[in-house]
Amino acid sequence: MQQIRPVAVSELTSQRFWEKWDRVDEDALQKIADLFFAKLAALEPPSSDCFLFDTTNYFTFMASDTDSELCRRGNNKEGRHWLRQVGLALLVSRDNQLPFFYRAYEGNCHDSKLFGSIVDTVISSMKNAAHKQARLTIVFDKGMNSDDNITVIDEHPDINFITCYSPYFAPELIHVKLNKFSIADTAKNRELQETGQTDDLLLAWRTKGEFWGKERTVVVTYNPKTARKQRYGFDAKLFKLESEMFTMRSKVRKGERHWKNKKSIEERYQKLCEDLHLPKDLYNLELEMEEGHLVMKFRKDYYRIGKYCDKFGKNILITDNMDWETGQIIQASLDRYMVENSFRASKDDDLVGTMPVRHWTDSKIRCHLLTCIIALSYLRLIELKMQQANNKMSAVMAMQSMRRLHSCLVWKSKQKQPTRIVEEPNKLQVQILKAFGYAVTTGGVLQKLTN
Repeated sequence: MQQIRPVAVSELTSQRFWEKWDRVDEDALQKIADLFFAKLAALEPPSSDCFLFDTTNYFTFMASDTDSELCRRGNNKEGRHWLRQVGLALLVSRDNQLPFFYRAYEGNCHDSKLFGSIVDTVISSMKNAAHKQARLTIVFDKGMNSDDNITVIDEHPDINFITCYSPYFAPELIHVKLNKFSIADTAKNRELQETGQTDDLLLAWRTKGEFWGKERTVVVTYNPKTARKQRYGFDAKLFKLESEMFTMRSKVRKGERHWKNKKSIEERYQKLCEDLHLPKDLYNLELEMEEGHLVMKFRKDYYRIGKYCDKFGKNILITDNMDWETGQIIQASLDRYMVENSFRASKDDDLVGTMPVRHWTDSKIRCHLLTCIIALSYLRLIELKMQQANNKMSAVMAMQSMRRLHSCLVWKSKQKQPTRIVEEPNKLQVQILKAFGYAVTTGGVLQKLTN
């Protein structure tokens, strides 16, 4: 580190970090972020006209009585709802997967509310990164959907969107027969066809409909593999529900204590369905008095079960890109995994280290999150550099490999200052060094390669 930026090691304390970060207010932090993203766009300008947007959250161990606007309790994506959390929104380019916008926000803020408050800024960031005023498309999840948010996007004629849509609000789309679906033209489908795995091909059905006050293109996709997994899980839950209902019926028949009240038994059944995350109408439950005794009867409602299973493996996409091919729409939506990969990488405990959040003031948390976004960007730049050298090595592998390349100081006779030499790199390290334009000579000297 001293070779890169000489510094007094004794000054590298937690207290000194906090003192430095105290000088950076929210406005200054935003300016730093804007300059950083502008530098990224100049270094690796996105060639795609499509950007991907999503949100995540990071739980903290902050005490309940610690004052914080950012850290609030909310729906934690890792299931730790009892812990305070901070949210993070991220916009990445579809082609180079580099971030060009981020925003830290309150942990209890709903996605749609957040998106509505920053959508204009997100659109500006897209235009700044793309260095052009041509048509751009933003892809986001159904959690961002709202009338106001879509209206704002519609007000920008050069901005289009692709979003998922909840089947709850459009059940008629979910119940379309599969014989109307056709094989979608996606990268994954082409791979499956080459290997003969035709049973797993993604299917799609396209139509039009009025959503948010305008006619939009609608694509319903069906993933057989996902449908099989969901059906397997559903059957297991249904079997457990049925087993519990037989037990309930036995207790009612025997007249056991606490099993003589109709309302109480119905509430137990409803609670059982809630615990299993199943609808309450999959069984017809009857509680009647016969010969002075309460009798419980139940039977499956196969019609409702069939309707419920119709949604397995299906996803609804809505877009105003009316001229896009069906495969293009689906692929853009599927590519949201790139943002999810960024979130997953940010939650490691080594290279990015967003978690655990070792701060308890909002200003420090904001600084911490920006440094994590910068680290995430550097890792992606490493991968892009490797790809340019026809090497698809991950940044994690490259970092792990280079950590094992050691150097040392050598004093030679009659030499006042030591010389730093590098040990002989292995084959993988040679490839990494070459990708960045360097090589280690026979004498252990790191030299820049000439073109």
